[in-house]
Amino acid sequence: MRGLSFLVLAVVAAGAAPAHATLRITRDHGGYVEEYKAKYERIRAKGERVVIDGVCNSACTLVFGIVPNSKICVTPRASIGLHEAYYDKSFTFGIKVTSVEGTSELMSYYPQPVKDWIRRNGGLTTTMKKIKNGPDLWKIADPCPEDF
Repeated sequence: MRGLSFLVLAVVAAGAAPAHATLRITRDHGGYVEEYKAKYERIRAKGERVVIDGVCNSACTLVFGIVPNSKICVTPRASIGLHEAYYDKSFTFGIKVTSVEGTSELMSYYPQPVKDWIRRNGGLTTTMKKIKNGPDLWKIADPCPEDF
């Protein structure tokens, strides 16, 4: 009976271990930088993985500067899009106005492989610059294992 109690406790303890969730990005076109920073900082603190399995544009790309590279992977469907930061259009009468400070902040978060790609491709501009799955993206994040 004592052995059975130990076995039950071991199974319960194993089930109580913290699970490391995975954020799967499939169609994220970005948004407010502060919201993405907070989201990715929570993911980093919890030790969660991020699988980029589709579009990750604009503020979504902050993932590369906040979540450890060892916790990020890309699937064959992955792509990222980079551009200059903009002020909230509600403050600019609906006009898209670039933010030098916001763009500088974005760049400060990006790891060197992202900065290198941006430099090689003419810097950040108002036009979205895409990196599709392949060698350029694999310099930034590893391909996911087959089971993702």
